[in-house]
Amino acid sequence: MAYTGYFITVEGGEGAGKTSAIRSMERLLQDRGFDVVVTREPGGIAIAEQIREVILDKRNVDMDGRTEALLYAAARRQHLVQKVIPALQEGKAVLCDRFIDSSLAYQGYARGLGIDEIFAMNRFAIHETMPDLTFFMDVSPQVGLARIHSNRDREVNRLDLEAVAFHERVRTGYLQLLERFPERIVRVDAEQSEEDVVRTLSGILLERLERRMAEGNICKRNGV
Repeated sequence: MAYTGYFITVEGGEGAGKTSAIRSMERLLQDRGFDVVVTREPGGIAIAEQIREVILDKRNVDMDGRTEALLYAAARRQHLVQKVIPALQEGKAVLCDRFIDSSLAYQGYARGLGIDEIFAMNRFAIHETMPDLTFFMDVSPQVGLARIHSNRDREVNRLDLEAVAFHERVRTGYLQLLERFPERIVRVDAEQSEEDVVRTLSGILLERLERRMAEGNICKRNGV
């Protein structure tokens, strides 16, 4: 699909600092003259937010892995066609907290359903829309879960209740995706200080944007 926007996704395990990363990039993009849309998965629009409630509800501990994967794909499809694609077609920069790589790491690898199998299922949902750039916020499960439990403002969801071994498999899944898609996915050491993380993100993002702008297929607010 041809569009003049720029699609950035932020991935990682629980407590990886994705929200802070997105906020810093939002400011950077706005300062550079881009119209920015910040969103999340599952969610971002009313229908997908309703599906999110079902997926993450702590009462749904009996949810089958394939059911979970299908619900994520359904939410992703609706979010994509209703919010992400229109924004990209309008030349906006889209910052999304999670996208297809979460399904590949969580359901594909950690749940043991198969990365290729989950990718094939999600290709039906997303068609040809893939991120232009993905940041993998890499943090050890022990550090990430400790951050979650120390943050009293964050609601604990069903995935937070999984054993550490599950979160370790999630991280392994992401590392495999990093090897598979090295041109799209960039690893960021999320155990650095927030200042160092922001510096790393900013440097990579600006370099990628300059490359894209040099190709002449990305827009700013002023049309340049």
